[in-house]
Formats: sequence, structure tokens, C-alpha cells
Amino acid sequence: MMESALDQRDRRLAYALLRMVVGLNLMMHGVSRLLAGPTAFAEKVTAQFAHTPLPASSVWTFAMSLPAIEALLGLLLLIGLRTRAALVAASILIMVLTFGSSLEQNWPVTGLQLTYALAYAALLFLRRYNGWSLDSCLERDRRQ
Repeated sequence: MMESALDQRDRRLAYALLRMVVGLNLMMHGVSRLLAGPTAFAEKVTAQFAHTPLPASSVWTFAMSLPAIEALLGLLLLIGLRTRAALVAASILIMVLTFGSSLEQNWPVTGLQLTYALAYAALLFLRRYNGWSLDSCLERDRRQ
């Protein structure tokens, strides 16, 4: 059965809204941590993981870079630029975060991270509806 133009517009709108709210959420995780000071965030995370077998220096380095990574990936998703790459990177990031939460045995956080993983997977699976995005605008320009 052929999809109506109205159905197609609604799917694109739904995709854009979900992509933007997920992007905004991820971006604000990073921005709020950057504004509060990445050093304070890194100190908190390093102390949180002190009882795990992870070396403190690797936890510190990861925690110092995490806010910038979250802010960048979130911005890319929010505006719909390099959407596929951003979703793959965000999925890998949530996998790393899930590993850390599991190592820490923080099961409530680990469960919440599954929600993020599901959202990233759904957005990747439904990417054909990514019509309201910079990716779509750039693709149209390339075709012309």
C-alpha cells in the first residue's frame, strides 16, 4: 500500500521531534557538566569508581572528555547533521557508560541507560524519516 503524503509528513515530524529531544537531552548533559566545570565532574566520577578495578587515571581522562563528547553528539542530533554517525557514536558511548555502571553495580542507572540505547537504535532504524534535518538539506543541495 502506498504511503500518503500526510502520513509521510507525520512520520518525518515525529522523527524530527524525537531526534531533537534526544539530542537536546544528550547535549544538555554535556553542557551542564561543562558549565559546572569538567574538573569537578571528573573528580566526582573518579571517586565514584574508586572501588572498581578501573585505573583512576583512565576514569579521570574519560570523565574529563565525556562532557564535550556528549555536548557535540547531542548538538549533531539536535540539528540533524551527520545523524547516522552521531547515532552510532552515541550508541557506542552508551555501551561504554553501561559497562562502567555495570562494573560499579549501579543497576538503576544501567537500566536507564538501556532506555537511551533503545532510543538511539530506534532513531537509527527509522533514519529514512530524517527529512527535517541538515543532512536532508545538504543531500538536496548535492542532488541539484
